[in-house]
Amino acid sequence: MNDLETRIRRAWAGRISGCQLGKPVEMLSMREGHAALAAYLDAAGAPRPRAYIPYVEHPLVRREWCAGGFTRSEPDDDINYSVLALMMLERFGAGLRTVDVARSWLRWLPAARTYTAERAAYRILLERGAEWFPEGADPGFDVAECAANPYNDWIGAQISADLYGWVCPGDPHRAAALAREDAALSHAGDGIHGAVFVAATGAALAERSLERAVDAALALLPADSEAHAAVRFALDLAGDPGGDARIRERYAERSPVATVNNLALVVWSLCSHLDDYGAAVGDAVAAGLDTDCNGATVGALWGLQGDAIPESWTAPWSGRVGVGLAGISEVSLDDLVARTVRVAERLAGS
Repeated sequence: MNDLETRIRRAWAGRISGCQLGKPVEMLSMREGHAALAAYLDAAGAPRPRAYIPYVEHPLVRREWCAGGFTRSEPDDDINYSVLALMMLERFGAGLRTVDVARSWLRWLPAARTYTAERAAYRILLERGAEWFPEGADPGFDVAECAANPYNDWIGAQISADLYGWVCPGDPHRAAALAREDAALSHAGDGIHGAVFVAATGAALAERSLERAVDAALALLPADSEAHAAVRFALDLAGDPGGDARIRERYAERSPVATVNNLALVVWSLCSHLDDYGAAVGDAVAAGLDTDCNGATVGALWGLQGDAIPESWTAPWSGRVGVGLAGISEVSLDDLVARTVRVAERLAGS
């Protein structure tokens, strides 16, 4: 197994496992807040989870998403967007543009699998798009209008960006450019900056330490942006067990699914546990806000910079990856890895 394949396998495994860890408590965290999340984790005997979360009866938690309840990773929008990014790159390569993303959504992404900014953008596509736009016709309107929605600085673009970094190893500028094209359909400002940071960091990790990769990614963000400030704040808190509380306090007025507060939690938990995958994703989830999104992003970046994802995290889903895209309900980890490697090799030669 060559280095590219190894890194991509670890990124996929880290992302899928981190997402599955946070998935059971996502609604609990977002709807009832951090105190309710902490109470649930305490009751489950996992205040800072270092394994999949045991089930404790709660109306917002599903048993089949908890430890011992699944034999594959359950479908989730975080993984849907990673698979969709792979499909788009297979079709459009380095020439991927926002209009291609719009067509791809209409063809492959069910509307009911979208939320907040993505659903608002989807609605505009349906309302204003030309009849044959999904089949290749001119859109009939400026697709940039889709990003003029009240959620365009929320987390949706940030959770869609990982794979662009994986397939551009050593080239954070290209990764950032691809992430911008994707994010621009539904997001603006810090919504895009979060996506750029995640993609560029992932790309830079192929050749640099995490510290230098973060610096390279920060250089691609406006220095006066809130996303830039969120990363700097989180870096200052790295290694502080109470860093998550400081982040929640700083962004107390933000939606639990905004970009900047979740980005800060990602950076804090990742940089606090560079040698321990379980601690990195576990602290990201215990910190609250958007638990599955942050577990997934931390897991992928950890996989790119760390050792193999421990088998205790990958064995429960047995290489089976649930997906919620049109005509696709499950794929295998081996298939995702092989296809992602082919895309990376094709981009490298373009």
